[in-house]
Amino acid sequence: MDFFIQLLTDPIGFYNSHELLVAQMGINAILAISIFVTFYSGQLTLANAGFMAIGAYTTVLLSLYPQWPLPLDMLLGSLLAGAAGVLVGLPVLRLRGVFLAIATIGFVEALLLGVILNVPITGEGQGLKNPTADPLGGIVPILVSIPVLTYLVWRLTRTRLGQAWAAIREDELAASSNGINVPLYKMIAFVIGAILAGYAGALETHINFFVDPTEYGISRTIQILTFAVVGGTSNVLGPIVGAVFLTALPEILRFVRDYRDVINGVILILVIIFRPQGIVGRGGLALIRPRWLHRRGRVRGSPASAL
Repeated sequence: MDFFIQLLTDPIGFYNSHELLVAQMGINAILAISIFVTFYSGQLTLANAGFMAIGAYTTVLLSLYPQWPLPLDMLLGSLLAGAAGVLVGLPVLRLRGVFLAIATIGFVEALLLGVILNVPITGEGQGLKNPTADPLGGIVPILVSIPVLTYLVWRLTRTRLGQAWAAIREDELAASSNGINVPLYKMIAFVIGAILAGYAGALETHINFFVDPTEYGISRTIQILTFAVVGGTSNVLGPIVGAVFLTALPEILRFVRDYRDVINGVILILVIIFRPQGIVGRGGLALIRPRWLHRRGRVRGSPASAL
């Protein structure tokens, strides 16, 4: 209760005493946006933790050796994650459903075990120190990025590209028969998701003095998936709500914070059983959605015929 009391009665004091928590909420919200893009295009991909690791390690390595400006390091880290998305997407996007999920999890494990834990420049599993980290100043770009990325992705779903993704999600064969280049549009979604995940990793390094390789394994992968399932994937706000809720939960329930994964699992099961569309699915918690998300939950007309 103290968490909510301070939030409602002293928001400035709450922010000052929970800055790192707020920052982590923002990082997880950006990760949630990244997985929303691929889910919106009908792809069950779980490679976001791997792309996040690429963005994080690239940003730190560029700040340690060439010592370039941090914004440039973050940009290059995000773009390298996108390039990795192309290389990974070419072979795995031929798969569908659970087979695609398994293949992308394999990519995360291969990156972690084959590169991060064995290459000297990445610390060989010992992690990397980041002397340029700024925990207090690093929260500002995170807070600015969330509304900007949320709006851009929402607008993207309203374009012809977004309509193509919606058509592929509903029926890939029908979309292809209506002239939609399914492999191309799926690749675009996959690469955008990779860039966003890499950007989240780059931002996270700016608030941490140490890059821990264990943060980018299967546990983080499942956590990102849980954000989307709990929040819902019918619109971009769903995964963000799931990320904020599940990130803040250990702080709200401090007396059971050691059982965070157990509680998250129970919440996931309850949502799947009683609210499969997620917290912010159609018909759920409509009051927290802005008016521009109330206008027609589905794209106007037939997505396939619009292209």
